[in-house]
Amino acid sequence: MDNHEHCPSLIGVRHVLGTGVIHGDATIPITGIACNTGLGDVQTGSLFAPLDLSSTRTAALATRAVERGAAALLLEQTLDIPIPQLIVPHVRAALAQVAATFYGHPARELTCIGVTGTDGKTTTTLLIDSILRTAGRRPGLVGSLEWRVGDTRFQHQTTQTTPEAPQVQHLLRQMVDAGDRFAILEATSHGLALHRLDAVPFTIGAMTFVTQDHLDFHGSVAAYRRAKAILFERVADNRGVAILNADDPASRAMAAYASDGQVLFYSATGRPVDIRATAVEPYTAGTRFTLSLPSGSATLTLPLLGEFNVANALCAAGVAFAAGVSLAQIIEGLELAPPIPGLLTRVDAGQPFLVLIDEAKSVPQLVTALEVARQLTPAGRVIAVVGSSDGAQPGVVEQKGEVTALVADYAVFTTQLARKTDPTLLVAQLADSARAAGGIEDATFARVVDRRSAIAQALHLAGPGDCVLLTGKGVEDELTVLGTTYPWDEEGIARQILMDLGYTAGPGQEHAP
Repeated sequence: MDNHEHCPSLIGVRHVLGTGVIHGDATIPITGIACNTGLGDVQTGSLFAPLDLSSTRTAALATRAVERGAAALLLEQTLDIPIPQLIVPHVRAALAQVAATFYGHPARELTCIGVTGTDGKTTTTLLIDSILRTAGRRPGLVGSLEWRVGDTRFQHQTTQTTPEAPQVQHLLRQMVDAGDRFAILEATSHGLALHRLDAVPFTIGAMTFVTQDHLDFHGSVAAYRRAKAILFERVADNRGVAILNADDPASRAMAAYASDGQVLFYSATGRPVDIRATAVEPYTAGTRFTLSLPSGSATLTLPLLGEFNVANALCAAGVAFAAGVSLAQIIEGLELAPPIPGLLTRVDAGQPFLVLIDEAKSVPQLVTALEVARQLTPAGRVIAVVGSSDGAQPGVVEQKGEVTALVADYAVFTTQLARKTDPTLLVAQLADSARAAGGIEDATFARVVDRRSAIAQALHLAGPGDCVLLTGKGVEDELTVLGTTYPWDEEGIARQILMDLGYTAGPGQEHAP
């Protein structure tokens, strides 16, 4: 059961924080913690914290929370609402501490593992989960695709990879109650900078690699990297272990923040570091390589496509090694890893060509997916379906068109996400940049605004030995065009089109790795 005996009243919350001014009844009972991303979680007696809103929106949201039964508000400035209010210097920092106390500091009963990086967090956390689960270590998971508590998996609907502090602490409490011993969390730059993970005592921290992202929020690459470094400061505070990528120049700077703990480096290029891969052999069903750890070496077959997943596997292996898992158990967990939904997922209906689905939203992700497709199709053509979003950062649409023209043999430019912009204009931008990079319309690329038709055209064009790469959607279950949202299932649509072409999946081919 949820343990919230340590702050049963508003004055108890004030005592936990050691700061703040109470306006109104200080003795009012507090029976729940909620914020604006969990307005539906507000119940009678909740302490409600509106986050990152204008004063007008804060007042409106607080009023809605009161209507739902909120007993008190956690704020930085008082509101003209007849309800007890606790005024603090920083709501987010306070919320993290209050939520942890309300749920009885569950993270203190778990070995907490944080994974950060620009890309690769989801795959790496799922690989860590596979290793620990195979080794009988009972992990829980907080990730972008799903949450795992005990043996239960939750397909959540939140757009936040790292949830707000009340949800994080609630999940950790559920893990403890379910008998979990480890908690694996995707630690995003937003999650770290916005105090969502303040009350999580990480003892193992890992980084995939860092390029640049979310500059609209952080303002600069330096600030983005500094936010990620918070994870390693926390690890160092707990005299824990940091697992860093020796192939990423950013890791050296991160190592300085983890200097009070232990630092282990990994390399997918064979550098002579603590954890490394050698004799890497990619093939159409996965990647074979030799894993070297401080405890020994062994050869394994990773059932994931792409050499970049070797780096993710090394990162996961380093985390497991730091957690005391044996080399044999690490190998077993990696070899039993399930496919990662929407990340270079194969669609096999018995066709004589390869079909891959990859979310590839960023330019680096698209480049990686195209390179993997090329590597797996040495004698055939790479036919790519590529779209873009009207919410993309400046230059992304143009870069996508350019790299697709340079790497793919043929591209079908189409709709990915067009909330407010006419998708025809986004497709035209992709086509214009492809043309500027040497592409020829109708010869090396086409414009097909309707996404289903675009997928059909790509699959119709494919022949034996080719690879059709469907990018931009992954496992997303909806497609939004000019304010209208439609249900979407990229894999299901591709499979149906293949069946319409006369292909029929053979036994065991439904979810080939």
